[in-house]
Amino acid sequence: MLTDAHCRNAVCPADKKQARFADSGGMYLQVSPAGSKRWFLKYRLAGAEKQLALGSYPAVTLTAARKARDAAKRQKSDGVDPVMQRKAEKLMASRTDGDTFSTVAREWYAKQAPQWSEGHAERSLRQLERDLFPWIGNRPVKDIHAMELLAALQKVEERGAVETADRVLMLARQVWEYWLPTTNSTQRNITEGLKARLTPYRGKNFAAIVEPVRFGELLRAMKAYKGGPIVRCALQLAPLLYQRPGNLSMMEWAELDLNAGLWVIPSMKMKRTKQEKEQGDAHTVPLPAQAVALLKGLQPLTGHGRYVFPGERSHDRPVSDNSVRSALYALGFGKEQTWHGFRASARTMLVDQLNLDPLAIEANLAHAVKDANGRSYNRTQYLKQRFEQIQQWADYLDKLATGGDVIQFKAA
Repeated sequence: MLTDAHCRNAVCPADKKQARFADSGGMYLQVSPAGSKRWFLKYRLAGAEKQLALGSYPAVTLTAARKARDAAKRQKSDGVDPVMQRKAEKLMASRTDGDTFSTVAREWYAKQAPQWSEGHAERSLRQLERDLFPWIGNRPVKDIHAMELLAALQKVEERGAVETADRVLMLARQVWEYWLPTTNSTQRNITEGLKARLTPYRGKNFAAIVEPVRFGELLRAMKAYKGGPIVRCALQLAPLLYQRPGNLSMMEWAELDLNAGLWVIPSMKMKRTKQEKEQGDAHTVPLPAQAVALLKGLQPLTGHGRYVFPGERSHDRPVSDNSVRSALYALGFGKEQTWHGFRASARTMLVDQLNLDPLAIEANLAHAVKDANGRSYNRTQYLKQRFEQIQQWADYLDKLATGGDVIQFKAA
């Protein structure tokens, strides 16, 4: 075993690259020709020889080196590789222990935003900057208490934005999940359990009429709408095609093949992630004969421009969602039926009243469903069935509009 005197007097012969002076338990002092002296621990793990640096002599004394050796051996006996543990500690030390919430959140956001749609990315950043950064943004993440975060969320609730508070909590949860792996194991995700402390929020369904008789009354009212022909046509197409309002309002003549009865919506216009928009297929919508007739009737009026339903003030922009919404209110159905609600009306009655294939319905709704084998559903493979289905739906709506094929149940 070594002594302090051995360590002080140890030298490396000039003809050698290094000299090693053994102590005990695999520890040794390595001396270079230039005179530097370093402590190392040699050990074996899974049959492989490894070396752990314990520091330089005399900064690390013989006694201190032996204590470091013993600590490393305890780690090894506990199944922890001392070298790997040292690397992990260095990586953790490379991060500033005082990283603030805003720093971590912006780092997380920068990694996520490229995968999101532009709208979702803007909304998420706005919620972070408005609802969290003013209250906890400058606080080190490790020091933030759950009650601080809860107080910030309750300020959102106080302005009546219950849904937003729920969304902001979801953002905070993801930031903490991003940060936790870089810190020590004693930290926890402080967002756990906070949802129970917020005002319960249930997503609101879009108002939709699903009772055939009442829906027939709505169809007749829309057909008799006294407003402009552009809004009247959009009103009548909404239940026929049951696509998202944004897609219908931005329908372009270039997307239509009226001879083939097809409307092809580019992927970039669909409700998808940024990657799906860029790499996904277009959404093909079959047009029933009734829809083709409506569009051909409107073509002389707007067919010279880009949009099928141009806005009143500028034909370079599509009609606003509010135009159709206001028309529904003018007809007396605004509280019962929203534009988006036509999707729910169709989805419900196509199954309940016509007993049609739900898979084809979901495909026409542009919902990403999966088949029995778990593969992403191929929306084009049901195109023939969807042509038949949407024509049946259009014919059924004609009957509802005339009051036919509807069974009236007598009150008991």
